[in-house]
Amino acid sequence: MATTNITGEQFNETVRGDGITLVDFWASWCGPCQRFAPVYEKASEANEDITFAKVDTEAEQGLASALGISSIPTLMVFRDDVLVYREAGALPGKALDSLIEQVRELDMDEVKAKIAEEQAAKSADAEA
Repeated sequence: MATTNITGEQFNETVRGDGITLVDFWASWCGPCQRFAPVYEKASEANEDITFAKVDTEAEQGLASALGISSIPTLMVFRDDVLVYREAGALPGKALDSLIEQVRELDMDEVKAKIAEEQAAKSADAEA
């Protein structure tokens, strides 16, 4: 599956739900973004079961600001409606492939249980 350019309005519907979604935040003037683009495109072609989205931070400044994107490229990875990875910087092909494999191997029941524990602990701290 090729990459898909998305807007701020499409962001939530793209990352919500089951499955894996990668989102590349980029800009046309960004050299590292331009070098990462073919790596990202190649990964999208090799992983047809994964959604690969791109957000042009120049065109979608409100979304980039709302998500706290301060450096580009920034890659966000969602699995089953949970943000599991967020990092600025262009990844080499092997590192992106490794990241995708690690995301595939996640036990999402375990991840969601850990998130629930952390939220419960924050609530308990807030009440104390």
